[in-house]
Amino acid sequence: MHPAVEADSLVKTFGEQRAVDGVSLTVPTGSVYGVLGPNGAGKTTTIRMLATLLRPDAGSARIFGYDVVREPTAVRSLVGVTGQYASVDEDMTATENLVIFSRLLGLSRTDAKRKSNELLEEFDLVEAANKPLKNFSGGMRRRLDLAASLIAAPPLLFLDEPTTGLDPRTRAQMWETIRRLVREGSTVLLTTQYLDEADQLADRIAVIDRGRVIADGTADELKASVGVSTLQLTLVDRTQTEAARQVIATQLGTEVAITPEAGRLSAPMSNTSITPEILIRLRDNDIAVDEITVSKPSLDEVFLTLTGHSAEDDAETERSVA
Repeated sequence: MHPAVEADSLVKTFGEQRAVDGVSLTVPTGSVYGVLGPNGAGKTTTIRMLATLLRPDAGSARIFGYDVVREPTAVRSLVGVTGQYASVDEDMTATENLVIFSRLLGLSRTDAKRKSNELLEEFDLVEAANKPLKNFSGGMRRRLDLAASLIAAPPLLFLDEPTTGLDPRTRAQMWETIRRLVREGSTVLLTTQYLDEADQLADRIAVIDRGRVIADGTADELKASVGVSTLQLTLVDRTQTEAARQVIATQLGTEVAITPEAGRLSAPMSNTSITPEILIRLRDNDIAVDEITVSKPSLDEVFLTLTGHSAEDDAETERSVA
């Protein structure tokens, strides 16, 4: 069985800008593969090449064994694409949009109406089915856009930052929809700026920056590669801060920092399973804990370590290509 995606040293330039600089990816069938990176990293350009919307300047790519350059028609029959911006018509209703997309894909009037109704129910849009999209929230538009990309039930779905700008409830709904699609046999290639999204959804993640893949692995492997977890703790009685620092330092065998203003103690942890032992030792010393957290590296910490700059430092967005 061919992998869903095989990309080898893909390159795309726009003038003097090298948007994609030798990207290689292998996406197993039946998985969620995350492509994680800041704006301008080359994620969208990579998706466009894999979906036959852009011709690579160098390198090669195959979708289920079909070459994206030599066999674009076969590739397009196997993929669905949901871009960063909704492709639906603002002046039409949700039903009208889905019916038109269905008809363009070759469905009869009866089948188009049936498919539209099924998707509206699946994406919780039945009550808004006859409302114009100009009255939709951002989350409703994204759900409708995803519904439209599933009309043909493609075995491979490209989702380009599908939850950017969504509220937490709608974002969670999108996550569950993606999980369901994979359970039912689809393969998903997901681009995102959010480490937590990749962590929740992706079986494997490629970190891409300035057109290159700079790391590849599971979410836990990526987090472990950039540093250890951090213990943060505050006390009920701040006069016990120094005593608590000594207890924690003894347990962890490392320096413990104190933030005087907040009375917070923090220290790196290579083994988070020792946290209960720390709490026991503090209790044995009659030191009451008000709050304790153990956090893994954030998205910005991942990028700062891997690239030397934070995700926010690179505000330049990828050039839009029609």
